[in-house]
Amino acid sequence: MKIQADRPGQQEYFGVLLGQIARRWRLRLDRRLQAFGLTEARWLTLLQLARGGGGLVQKELAARVGVEGPTLVRTLDRLEQEGLVVRHEAVQDRRAKTVHLTDKATPTLRLIEDTATEVRAELLAGVADAELDACKAVLERIAGNLAPDPQLDATGAKNGHRAA
Repeated sequence: MKIQADRPGQQEYFGVLLGQIARRWRLRLDRRLQAFGLTEARWLTLLQLARGGGGLVQKELAARVGVEGPTLVRTLDRLEQEGLVVRHEAVQDRRAKTVHLTDKATPTLRLIEDTATEVRAELLAGVADAELDACKAVLERIAGNLAPDPQLDATGAKNGHRAA
């Protein structure tokens, strides 16, 4: 099989560009939040908990954050030590734990949201609402085409290995 070395096709370029933008956007936000002592694992966990409502089972939270359970446990241990989260036995399954934000997490969440809003405004500067609407429509169509693969777990691992 011969791989074309010259200019990539439009669809290939779109995929590469989309991946680069996502990584660079997250990196920009991560660097901004590092100034406040927040690692990506910590701010992403807090943000997913806030968006999840009244508390999430650890397994579901791990899937939302995109990490394995043991990795999340280490992050939760630190957040719990700082008083930002608490864990309780799940009502429906005593072996499972639900994770809840504390009132102490509110200022940190406000900082995360405010910083994300600033970064978003910087990156979308000069992009008209109509352009954003068109881009969003395309991305939503692509998201719809990404039907869940039954062989992948919530983190994208296939048979214990990361998908390429």
